[in-house]
Parts: sequence; structure tokens; C-alpha cells
Amino acid sequence: MRSRSAEGAQDQPLVWVITLNWNGREWLGACLTSVLAMDYPNFRVLVVDNGSEDDSVAIVKRQFPSVAVLELGRNLGYSGGFSRGLECAHSQRAAYFLVMNNDTVIDPRALSALVETAGVSPRAGFVSGKVYFFDEPDVLQTVGKKEDPILWNGDHIGAGERDKGQYDEVAERPFLDDIFTLVSAEMYEEIGGYNRQLFLQCEEFDWQARAKRRGWRFYYTPEAKLWHRVSMSMGGKGNPVGRYFDTRSAMVVMAAYSGSRGFLRYYVWTSYRCTKAVLGGLLPSKRESSRLRLAEYLGFLAGTFWLFHRQPARRVPFIIRLLSR
Repeated sequence: MRSRSAEGAQDQPLVWVITLNWNGREWLGACLTSVLAMDYPNFRVLVVDNGSEDDSVAIVKRQFPSVAVLELGRNLGYSGGFSRGLECAHSQRAAYFLVMNNDTVIDPRALSALVETAGVSPRAGFVSGKVYFFDEPDVLQTVGKKEDPILWNGDHIGAGERDKGQYDEVAERPFLDDIFTLVSAEMYEEIGGYNRQLFLQCEEFDWQARAKRRGWRFYYTPEAKLWHRVSMSMGGKGNPVGRYFDTRSAMVVMAAYSGSRGFLRYYVWTSYRCTKAVLGGLLPSKRESSRLRLAEYLGFLAGTFWLFHRQPARRVPFIIRLLSR
């Protein structure tokens, strides 16, 4: 287990850095190298492996012996895998958890900045920072999320903008992406962690919706920076797996927390949008996106079915795997 022993470490809250791995051999090494180079004096690192079939676990054990590895033996999905990691870290008396994707590279000062902001911000449940695109290192992917009148969890703030210092102030946000997020252990003890009804996508939306109900708040600090390769474990940006679960999981969250009026407005709008999209995919000019449109529509149908049976997703459906080939 990684534990910094630098001078003053005992005066700093213990943070467990948790990343989830599934066949991440190509990018996991760069992620862990950057994590272990962070300047925060008191952290440990845990890799939770979701039944990888490549040799990524062996590589971690060989090249990063100070990193703890929790092998689950099978794919429990994003929420299931991270839930096991949070349980493990919580048992080690962490004050915070840094949840982060494994297809990322983090700035050396990021964790120090996150902990500093959490320490001075009232009811700080989640704290995140600047997320850049890995291939465009000065272009922002997100600096937090807006609130949407229908979707509730709105668009990314700053998405696609070149960083010119326009988001260089600490601020409270309605929602945050959890590409990397510092999580309060006190909040975790009060409301729990990720919802295992969700196999993939919208996990942080669900968690933060619960946190909002209990008065926890979400903050952004510009001093914490990270570069993201974008959904590599699902096949990269704009893939049928992501599109399917984006739609299904959002319906689960909205049904649970948005209230009857809010959910009805969301459901009618989503039904119209998904039906229009899948029919539009039949046009010759839209054939390129037809797989994504169909995956989204199937996600809508799966979400609707969930309203009646309330069973968690446990795997990627066969038809979605076919659409992803």
C-alpha cells in the first residue's frame, strides 16, 4: 500500500486514491506513475480490478509494488467495482477518497489542492478540478456541470474551450463529473456510496442527487488538474455501450429523485427525443450514427422496463455488444 512518509504527513488527512481497472494495460501505467508523483504527503493507492482478461494486474504488481490491488474476479461494473474499493478504503480510516478514472494523468499538485479546498468549504461532499482532453492538453473537457430544467444534471461547463484562465476561481457547482473527485468520508458514512442499481454511467449523478438531499455541497478548484483519454474502457468517445447506459441509468436516477412532475417532464421529452433519433437514423445521410441512435433507444426501453421490475443491470446486453463491434 502506498503511504507517503514525508515530513508533516501526520498532520494531513489520510486520502485513499481509488481507481477502477478493466483491461487497462495500455493506460494504467501512466495513470499510476502520475498518481505516485503527487506532492500530497499522506495518501495510499488502491487499484480495483473488475476481472481483467489482459495482464494489467500483473503489470501493476510488478511495476508498482507499493500500490494495493483488489481483484474482484469478475466485472461488477463501474458502481459495483468502485463500491468495493470504497468499502476497503473506508475500513482503513480514510478521511477522503479520491475516485478517479484509470485512463487519466493527474497533476502533481492536484490532491493537495483538492484537500485544501475541501478543508475550507462548508459541507464539502465532492471536490473536483479542471479536466482536460489528453490529446489536446490545453482544451477543457469539464470544470463542473450545469443544472438543466429537464435533465437536471446538465451540460459540462467549459467543454471544448481552450483554457485561458476563464475558470480560475474556486466555485460551487450544481453537479460534478467523477473523472476525478475527492469524496468526503463523513458524507460517505452518512449517505453511502455508488448505487449498485447502475452498472455503468450516471453513477456520480445518483450519488450527488442523494447528497443534495442531505445538504452536502460540491466544489470546483482550478488548482487541481487532470488529463483524460475519454471512456477508453468502453471503446472511446461516442460508443454504443456508453450511449445505452447513459440513457438507461439517467432514467433510473430521475425516477428516484426528481419527483413525479420532474420525472414526467423528463420521460416525455426523452421518449420524443429517442424515438425521433432512431427514426432519423434510417435516413441514408444518418447511417453513420444509426448504431448510436439505436443503442440510445434501447437504453430508453431498458430504463422504461426498469420502472416495473426495479432490478439492477449486471452486464452489457448482447445486442449492445454487437452494436459496439
